[in-house]
Amino acid sequence: MLLDNLTVCATRPLPAFLDQLAARIPAPGGGAAAALHAAQSAALLAMVARYSNGPKYDTELMDHVLTEADGIRNDALTLAEADAAAFGAVAEAYRLPRETPEQQEARSAVIAEALAGAARPPADVVRLALLLVSLAEELLPAGNRNVITDVAAAAEAARAAAVTAQVNVEVNLRGLKDPAVRAELAGMSEVTDEITARADRVVAAVREEISR
Repeated sequence: MLLDNLTVCATRPLPAFLDQLAARIPAPGGGAAAALHAAQSAALLAMVARYSNGPKYDTELMDHVLTEADGIRNDALTLAEADAAAFGAVAEAYRLPRETPEQQEARSAVIAEALAGAARPPADVVRLALLLVSLAEELLPAGNRNVITDVAAAAEAARAAAVTAQVNVEVNLRGLKDPAVRAELAGMSEVTDEITARADRVVAAVREEISR
């Protein structure tokens, strides 16, 4: 059910996905939205690279951007579905019986494991966003100037992906019991801060260029 709802972002028109996002159902939610932001960023970067072809452009760079961006777009859509599956596991864990101390202990362990799993897809979205903002930085000085604003749009979409994913990582941290997993996922906040700063610089550079 959850995956069927989420598959809409890959196989059905955008209005249908937004209807699902707006509905009172467990998924898609913020995790899927974060992944979709990343997919849009990747698509924009690929578009700029495709417009930046010909002898006056760096063919090797554009090929690199295209390969990376198209791959990231597919990865982001996969993470949207993974997020839904992970959320379903959390919901199932909270439905476990807790009448006896033994059941309570077993339930607590399953919930902690499910929460750790639920934090993984958004953490991976943050990692994709870092790759995306790096690609935007590479395209910024080398891309077709007629579509340079789309580099800024891609950077902003990457920023939105990171920030949206980060809050979904953080909301799952509270129930984690493994200190190593908790420390690893808590460290994603620094990556998100780096992404936002770098995205802001890309956008500022584009705005400065188009204002001349």
